[in-house]
Amino acid sequence: MKLHDLAPAEGSKREAKRVGRGHGSGWGKTAAKGHKGQNARSGGGVRPGFEGGQTRLARRIPKRGFNNVFATEYTAINVSDLEKFVDGTVVDTELLKAAGVIKKENDGVKVLGNGELTKKLTVKAAAFSATAKEKIEKVGGEAEVV
Repeated sequence: MKLHDLAPAEGSKREAKRVGRGHGSGWGKTAAKGHKGQNARSGGGVRPGFEGGQTRLARRIPKRGFNNVFATEYTAINVSDLEKFVDGTVVDTELLKAAGVIKKENDGVKVLGNGELTKKLTVKAAAFSATAKEKIEKVGGEAEVV
């Protein structure tokens, strides 16, 4: 196979609808825009969220609660998630990402105490729950706050 032989799979590409090209095309005259009105005009149409002058939904719904923009948002993992690593491994955020345990770290990783741990690991994370720290240290591992 050569570069000039490449072609998309059959049926995966579709011709663009060419409107306003005569009545024989089936998309002539009003060009699928109907008769008159705001949407039939050049440059016509309304912005997203506009409801014809009625107060839009986003403004009709009451505001609730408080959103703290300064809050630290941890990515939580459990002690049971650490069981997949080999004995004596230094577990940090890069290793957790590479192993597919977490997708993104946000403001850091917090280790929670759900599950059991049987391997001696050195875990480096932004925060630990009391039970997680206790379980890691009980099997001879280390819980380091980074």
